[in-house]
Amino acid sequence: MPGRPLGLASFVVIFVLSGFMNALQARANGELTVHLGNGVQAALFSFGSGLVVLSIVVLASPRLRVGLRRIPAAVREGSLPWWAVPTGVLGGIFIGCQSYSTALVGVALFSVGMVAGQTANSIIVDRVGLSPIGPTAVTARRLVAAALATVAVLVAASGRIAGAELVWPALAAAFAGGCLVAVQQALNGRVNVASREPFATTWLNFVFGTAALAVGVAIGLALLGAEVRAPETGPPWMYLGGIFGLTFIVTASWAVPRYGVLVFALVTIAGQLSASVILDAVAPVGSSTVQWTVLAGVALTFLAVLVGARRPR
Repeated sequence: MPGRPLGLASFVVIFVLSGFMNALQARANGELTVHLGNGVQAALFSFGSGLVVLSIVVLASPRLRVGLRRIPAAVREGSLPWWAVPTGVLGGIFIGCQSYSTALVGVALFSVGMVAGQTANSIIVDRVGLSPIGPTAVTARRLVAAALATVAVLVAASGRIAGAELVWPALAAAFAGGCLVAVQQALNGRVNVASREPFATTWLNFVFGTAALAVGVAIGLALLGAEVRAPETGPPWMYLGGIFGLTFIVTASWAVPRYGVLVFALVTIAGQLSASVILDAVAPVGSSTVQWTVLAGVALTFLAVLVGARRPR
């Protein structure tokens, strides 16, 4: 079953609610990490706060509770494989890859490795039919779109990675994290088909993601000498990463069953780079400014979307 053609309205929804929210989540979690001194603890706060907000919404909505009950019913009847349910764990593992990689090579190189893994594995995930749209053939058009997206991020990040040391294990972790994101989005799409409620699917995702990160924090405290400390200063928006992440996962749960993993990833990357341009112009971090390489990267991501989302006549 091929994915639907991507219309303008759907493009805008994914572009804003996944791409922009992804960029805002990264900025908020990055700021919180600076003030906490621990990326995994910052991610746990982000997931945990999102889970609290979602739990209140679910408790107040009988429709969402019905959607949650559809998930175990779908597992029992065999329409949803049980191993698709704890997909939030993949999100927790991704945060671990992100924390390890960015500490060694920085955000820019991590983004390049992550997007390369996400787009490459999106093609494989769509091909094997892991997402609800079923198997999608590997075509030259899809391969070119994935390559364009990776080149776009490389061009956009080139101003920040000049002279950076290439730590190959860290780049491998970034690539692996991107691969996990593609699988997570596909499985979230399957769960959403069963629940028929994106917010119910997202709540389940946050439950398992929070649990995985709690285990990671506990290991850090018990075995790695980590400490828990409350941030003494910092802007209030750094606590909103969970809200931004919630919006991103809800959008993914809605979009992947309609358009597939690759198209969703391409539009999200375009939105994320566009948001980074706006953030650097409106609220720059340190001495960061809008560079022509970032603008060129944004243009390339739009070209990748046009190539990847175009349907043959």
